[in-house]
Amino acid sequence: MAKRERSGGRAGNARRGSKTIIEQMPFQQPINIDRPTEPLDEEGVQNVHNGVMDILENIGIQFMNPDALKILKDFGFKVDGENVKMDRETVTELLSYVPREFDIMPRNPAHKITLGGNHMAFVNVSSPPNMWDLERGKRAGDFEGFKDFMKLTQYFNCIHVAGGYPVEPIDIHASVRHLDCLYEKLTLTDKVVHAYALGKERVEDVMEMVRIAGGLTHEEFDANPHMYTNINSVSPLKHDYPMLDGTIRLAKRGQPIVVTPFTLAGAMAPVTMSGAVTLSLAEGIAAICMIQIVKKGCPCMIGTFTSNVDMKSGAPAFGTPEYVRATQMTGQMARYYGLPMRSSGVCAANVPDGQAMWETSNSLWAAVQSGTNLVYHAAGWLEGGLIASPEKFIMDCELLQQIQRYMNPSITATTQQDIAIDAIKEVGHLPGANYFAIDHTQERYVEAFYAPFLSDWRNYEAWDLDGATWTAERAHKIYKEIIAEFKPPAMDDGIREELAEFVERRKREGGAPTDF
Repeated sequence: MAKRERSGGRAGNARRGSKTIIEQMPFQQPINIDRPTEPLDEEGVQNVHNGVMDILENIGIQFMNPDALKILKDFGFKVDGENVKMDRETVTELLSYVPREFDIMPRNPAHKITLGGNHMAFVNVSSPPNMWDLERGKRAGDFEGFKDFMKLTQYFNCIHVAGGYPVEPIDIHASVRHLDCLYEKLTLTDKVVHAYALGKERVEDVMEMVRIAGGLTHEEFDANPHMYTNINSVSPLKHDYPMLDGTIRLAKRGQPIVVTPFTLAGAMAPVTMSGAVTLSLAEGIAAICMIQIVKKGCPCMIGTFTSNVDMKSGAPAFGTPEYVRATQMTGQMARYYGLPMRSSGVCAANVPDGQAMWETSNSLWAAVQSGTNLVYHAAGWLEGGLIASPEKFIMDCELLQQIQRYMNPSITATTQQDIAIDAIKEVGHLPGANYFAIDHTQERYVEAFYAPFLSDWRNYEAWDLDGATWTAERAHKIYKEIIAEFKPPAMDDGIREELAEFVERRKREGGAPTDF
């Protein structure tokens, strides 16, 4: 019998000669086959819903942007200064326009993603100002580090989206940072990309660069989603000027917007998790309603970034029991409103240690349990979002692959061959009997179980004799090998040249303003 490759084979990996750096599963989105965890009973759902509507109708949300205020006032909502109140009947109608499922097509059609329904997609770490690795420790983010994370993003098949800057390259001036970063993102990767919704110039520049990279006409770009943005409210109860400006521009062209309030219970939100979730939902739904007024049917997602703070220090905490429950509750309410959902893979640990992995594991499994569709910060996040780490990125990808394998329906198949009564009869209960050599095992063992690329399953003595290398050290070695062997995905020379010319022209014009 011909030998089959293990659990997804070696698709998409860099190589040294004929040797693959690691085995990984092929690029594919997990389909969440589990029933979601729903901690709220029917009365609880209605209580949260009524709380959300009470906020929207009687307290209001501040929209700190005159264009947004005009849109909302012209539509008929009550506008008093910057405060906007929305009636529940109209809110319900506007939410009904949001697509339950939609596709985003990057420049490589093989890396198209579907968001909504039971689909999951994982995004790299986004926006830390600092980076950390085993060789150099903690330091400010720079452009070389940014490019390294982009290479990891492209390399790992379990990462579906090249999200925001995986680390802020502060050695590039903020006025042109988006131009250099998006050029590298669009040439080092061919996956779905993100634009920061920080005012006119950045959003317009990124939309044009994505259009050029995809070889699209303006009409083709506007006809379907090809990128997305994520906006955060300014909790409590505010949306700021630049994010609203960018949101309106993207919505007019039909590009998806993820609305993710950042609510920390006990600090920017009520100390109770149901109160924090209710506040978060009200802030997010208000922005989604505005988006649907701008363009009916524009793809949107409700995001959750609700966690708690350490009440002794005020520091954010992530991957806590409260974070898990808040994510599950938000998922339950997202289904109630018919909205696709985003959550995150986060932790408060400062280095890639045990704490980092148990908190991140809690966060990622909360995403699974909640029915999350888009998982932000799924690989590389440390120190509550202040550090990006390549070792943590590698370690997280091992966990993401395990989640992907967990979703494989073959594990729970119950055909006659899977139940294996004939194999059980063959082995019987003879002394010393085992299943290693029988045909049923030999025909299936190659793809029967998840094959790790980072975990070390040897016993202590074998591990110790081989150098006693700890997990983060093994991850560091893999990181270095990937970067050394990385080759960018193919891009047409004419498109690359047009993209470079656009970047240089916009730099000569001054890029984007740095004050709002």
